[in-house]
Amino acid sequence: MRVARAPKRGLLTRASLLLRRWGLRSQQVLTAAMVAFAVLVVAGVRLYPDWVPPSSLLLLELVAAFLLLLRPLVVVGSVVLAGTFWLWWVGTPTLLPGIVVVISVSVAATIAFARERSRLGLQGVPGDLMLVDLRDRLAAHGRVPRLPDGWHVDSVIRSAHGDGFSGDFMVAGSRDGGKFLELVLVDVSGKGLGAGVRSLQLSGAFGGLLGALRREDFLGAANGYLLDQDWEEGFATAIHVAVDLPSGDYWVSSAGHPPAVQRHAGSGRFEVVDSIGSPALGIVADFVCTPRSGRLERGDVLMLYTDGVIEGGADGDLDQGIDRLMGVADRVLSPGGGHAAQVLTGVRAGDDDDRAVVLIRRD
Repeated sequence: MRVARAPKRGLLTRASLLLRRWGLRSQQVLTAAMVAFAVLVVAGVRLYPDWVPPSSLLLLELVAAFLLLLRPLVVVGSVVLAGTFWLWWVGTPTLLPGIVVVISVSVAATIAFARERSRLGLQGVPGDLMLVDLRDRLAAHGRVPRLPDGWHVDSVIRSAHGDGFSGDFMVAGSRDGGKFLELVLVDVSGKGLGAGVRSLQLSGAFGGLLGALRREDFLGAANGYLLDQDWEEGFATAIHVAVDLPSGDYWVSSAGHPPAVQRHAGSGRFEVVDSIGSPALGIVADFVCTPRSGRLERGDVLMLYTDGVIEGGADGDLDQGIDRLMGVADRVLSPGGGHAAQVLTGVRAGDDDDRAVVLIRRD
């Protein structure tokens, strides 16, 4: 069984631990240290131009943007600008007019960046760690429970333009002592951090609903929850699959989501599981959907995906996109192996939308 692991925190976590250990988390201490360093750099540029280049001020501004809150960053930026213009005023030979422009633009850009982070409630290294935590929690909700021998779930989710957050997410769970597997693949409206925050909230709520409700009631309850949020971009498409693992019987329900596709190992053909007909979640209060049933025999694969996978064609025709996806899946999955990442790579969908592929396989 392939289970997604939460990404490692890496450099941001180590930086935070070092700051905590050295006692430099105080913004006053950091600000004073950086102002003093800026003064030293300005003096160095003036007195030792061969050893201290004006670009040292750019490095200082970069470090300040990483560590400081908005107001301390404005203080350091003001000192950097004041020192830069003083060096230019006194005729420092290494400070060319172009360098003055670059430093001024960099200070303005870092302050604008800090203002946006402050508006979102993200401040310095702790804010970066909060984003990492959000991403880790979202990945954790999609972890597949332990499956019996002969069953495998493989998934891949890629965000638009390589962003750290995706509007596509998966929630998985089991019931009846592990006899039933349930998966929900969701495509939240929007992209980037805003969609990622909504994805985190929905994944937590959907994870709770998944184990508490009958499979027939899940999407209706999810629709009610989404309506209660009253978001501006308040809709999402979803496809919900429940599999009876001992028998291989499954049920698929969809809310405005592209249909699942089943590969039959015996014939090698692909079948579209027609579950289209219900609106997306968060659109109407009177939500009704009709589940479709089927069976996964040994060697069969049930494939779920989001619309970003099938909308990459020049004409944007979804039926042609599904045909293209099935053609790629036929090449990748025919030998009996293949992974979700290979299917997604083979489709060559554009990176201007979030994309996800999930394979449920019975060996």
